[in-house]
Amino acid sequence: MKHQGMVKNYFYLVVGILCVLFAGTQTWDGLQTISPVLHDSNIDSSTLTVFTYQWFIIIAEQLVFGIALIAMAFQKNMEKVRIVGWVIMAALFIRGLVIVVVTVSLGIGSITNLLTSTIVIFILVILLLLGVRVTDK
Repeated sequence: MKHQGMVKNYFYLVVGILCVLFAGTQTWDGLQTISPVLHDSNIDSSTLTVFTYQWFIIIAEQLVFGIALIAMAFQKNMEKVRIVGWVIMAALFIRGLVIVVVTVSLGIGSITNLLTSTIVIFILVILLLLGVRVTDK
């Protein structure tokens, strides 16, 4: 990808930065909150391994999305990177849908736990929707 020095798509830039920041906060939260609870519980090692790598898969995905979107924000030709914006938007939307469906299926009492993540994903998807609509000037 050839880069120009000027930002061509501020929506991609903002979502990219947010994705990188969320990868960082997800890592911090996992190391400070989730990991100690999992290690102190009585779950078997294979279940612990699955929980741990799934947590970090989301972090890696978020980081890749962020880096890609930041690079895309500087692309001269928005048409060339538009499909990537759509794919990232679809992946985030599906992730949000999975979070809602799984949380709701595990019990109505846990709906309040998904409010923040649902709002964040909704905002990212809206910003990406605006970003994929940016045309070359």
